[in-house]
Amino acid sequence: LGASWHLVTQLLSSSSALPFEQRGFWDFALDSLENGGMMSMVRDQEEGSTTEEILTPDVPMCPFGCHCQLRVVQCSDLGLTEVPRNIPPDTKFLDLQNNRITELKENDFKGLTNLYALSVRNNKISKVHPKTFAPLKHMQKLYFSKNLLAAVPKNLPASLVELRIHENRIKKVAAGTFSGLGNMHCIEMGANPIQNSGFEPGAFKGLKLNYLRISEAKLTGVPKDLPDSLHELHLDHNQIQAVELEDLSRYRNVQRLGLGFNHIRNIENGSLSFLPMLRELHLDNNRLTRVPQGLPNMKYLQVVYLHSNNISQVGVDDFCPRGFGMKRTYYNGISLFENPVNYWEVQPATFRCVNDRFAIQFGNYKK
Repeated sequence: LGASWHLVTQLLSSSSALPFEQRGFWDFALDSLENGGMMSMVRDQEEGSTTEEILTPDVPMCPFGCHCQLRVVQCSDLGLTEVPRNIPPDTKFLDLQNNRITELKENDFKGLTNLYALSVRNNKISKVHPKTFAPLKHMQKLYFSKNLLAAVPKNLPASLVELRIHENRIKKVAAGTFSGLGNMHCIEMGANPIQNSGFEPGAFKGLKLNYLRISEAKLTGVPKDLPDSLHELHLDHNQIQAVELEDLSRYRNVQRLGLGFNHIRNIENGSLSFLPMLRELHLDNNRLTRVPQGLPNMKYLQVVYLHSNNISQVGVDDFCPRGFGMKRTYYNGISLFENPVNYWEVQPATFRCVNDRFAIQFGNYKK
């Protein structure tokens, strides 16, 4: 096969383990192809049956240096300083990552009404024209991480479902920033130098998000005005000191809460009772001295990460309800390693509502 196909297969196989990183831009190309379309195309090329058709004059040109195939245009790692011209109008997937583009202009995506996903990840973009995204009536996924943006771009397409804007220079999210984006389900905006005060009241108004990550920022507390529709909220790698009683009262639908790698010393009693649907709780790498109160009353909680804290003792009722309590699911993961508690001092009955003994992780304490 040609070099372009080899590059596509390489990209298809590469993905990142970190949640905030883009997982294979080309995965979406696979999702959209019906009945093994890509593989049949490869077979056709191997047999030489489509070569002449691809080179007919009716087919739009491919931007110089890029690879165009099956409505996928791959222009990454070319040293581009601007969005190239001659992008085929039927393009569904446009990959411009790892270039040196500094701004997105008004007409950069003119005519690309079929575009489904755009990656401009790892460029040097600091300016976006207010009308840049106007032609992109059907775009659902936008990857903008690792750029120089000081604010979330304006006038994002109403069709947008997923926005990844990790690792920029955003310090403020103004009220109404996401207005009109009722289809949005996922926002990743970590690794921006944003403090709690950087979120204006109403910054997330109108959003019905399932997933939000604001990791590696400068938050000192749980933000109060995030969408109440969230199923996943990740605030890891911040400077949060404590979880106070009302901090989580808005987030009753959250099933997965990430608070690892903060400075949390205290979780106020009763604060976790606002999360009746919680299934997974990450509190590792904090400064807790005890297991948070309220865990036995959480019916669906299955995974609790408490490793790398300062927990010196674990009570027999810290995880499981007494007698025939209300808990409906067994734990399948509790991590307590790297705490100053000796596992032999913890009563076996402490873990009576754990799936099996392999679900409990103890380990050595490192001072």
